[in-house]
Amino acid sequence: MKRAPKTTAKAGKKRILVVDDHPMMREGFAQLITRERDLAMCGEADTAHDALEKVGQLKPDLVIVDITLPGRSGLELIKDIQTMHPGTLVLVVSMHEESLYAERVLRAGGRGYVMKQEGGKKLLEAIREVLAGRIYVSSSMSARILEIFSGRRAPEGRAPSSLVEELTDREFEIYRLIGQGLSTRDIAKQLHLSAKTVEVHRLNIKTKLKLTTASELIHHAVRWMQSQAPGSV
Repeated sequence: MKRAPKTTAKAGKKRILVVDDHPMMREGFAQLITRERDLAMCGEADTAHDALEKVGQLKPDLVIVDITLPGRSGLELIKDIQTMHPGTLVLVVSMHEESLYAERVLRAGGRGYVMKQEGGKKLLEAIREVLAGRIYVSSSMSARILEIFSGRRAPEGRAPSSLVEELTDREFEIYRLIGQGLSTRDIAKQLHLSAKTVEVHRLNIKTKLKLTTASELIHHAVRWMQSQAPGSV
């Protein structure tokens, strides 16, 4: 079981549960949140399993979730939270590029996305926007998502014929890491999965993308990642 947070929520304060597998990040969130008069950190977790238990026990007003968690991703955790505790507010705070994940986060039931490098001021702004019942993403991402959901633009800026959107969230995560040049062993280590599990996902990805060889998959993933880089057309 996780240790109890150093601070407890006081009456009238919005209670926040932080889910991140890095102790220093959780400590940083705690310091930032507890300085605010209207916010309090009610708990912390370092895995999706632990987080789901804490949501049930603590009933937080908001859950801050990282995308990359041991064993089960943040996207899968969001879906689990919405299934078991419908309506729970979730804000994703991640190092990953917003353009790659924001749409998937919203579709999973999350209410906002902010990148860790944005800093404390932006994070507090995102927290308060989501607590107020609004969705928080960057202005550029907001315009993009409006176009996607209104049907005027293909998801994530891709052509309608693209098959990447057909990947599950876990498959997409592995596909992205393949595009970054990681081997099966490296991916397994980073996601806390077995190499066999990663290989099964790679096979499913190849099937969905209509690819036949490992080299074709790597080439496809690398080119897709390059096309999603900021500033690319």
